[in-house]
Amino acid sequence: MIKYRDTLLRIVVAALWSTVFLSGGAWAQSKPNALDLNGTWEPYRGGRGADPKLTPPAATPLVLKPEYVKDYQAKRAADAAATSRGEQLATGAIACMPYGLPAMMAVASYPVEIIQTPKQITMVQEAYSELRRIYMDKPQLPIDEVPPTFHGRSVGRWEGDTLVINTVGVKESVQYQRIPHSDQMRITERVRFVAPEILHDQITIEDPVTLEKPYTYTLGYRRMSDYEMVEFVCAENNREYVDEQGVVRLRVREK
Repeated sequence: MIKYRDTLLRIVVAALWSTVFLSGGAWAQSKPNALDLNGTWEPYRGGRGADPKLTPPAATPLVLKPEYVKDYQAKRAADAAATSRGEQLATGAIACMPYGLPAMMAVASYPVEIIQTPKQITMVQEAYSELRRIYMDKPQLPIDEVPPTFHGRSVGRWEGDTLVINTVGVKESVQYQRIPHSDQMRITERVRFVAPEILHDQITIEDPVTLEKPYTYTLGYRRMSDYEMVEFVCAENNREYVDEQGVVRLRVREK
């Protein structure tokens, strides 16, 4: 009888552990790699055949302070007019300058590689081999103490399954879609999985000098399996020049 009870007890305990293990496995399958951002990610913008629930939401309205509206609209109109003519106006990228933040997080269809460690998350944009570092669980410095750079100073922390990144210190010459900003700009990103292989990066730009209210837009990424990043180096660009209208031209070799 004792042997029978011992055997029965072992069966019950094994069943309980099996239930716990399987339920844990089911949770892991419902949220695979929830905190693992390692890998290479291509832009995911939705479109035909895409799941609308995974498509990044529309951006909030951009509301500039009145004194910045006219110049911003003029630059955007000039960009649109040049594009309609098949031309390109000069930007920092044409001169081989880094895109900087937040523009580097989405450059055409080029992928981004994420290298994740407990103390630092490194993001590498294939375009121009541009790189940013996010220091984990460190306090952000006061804006006035951060030397202006293309990518500023980024610190991150986990809030559940969301990576929250705070960036300050981006140079005023670095702009996203011609949006002006001051040295008081602060960028907050919230990176999270919306599906097993789909990331959203919600980017909020705050600037008490140039913006009436925060501007928020969201980027989507899809994990690329076994993709190897390609070296992308901006050469000296000695075949291009900018004419008096600010249009990029190609030098023609003299015969």
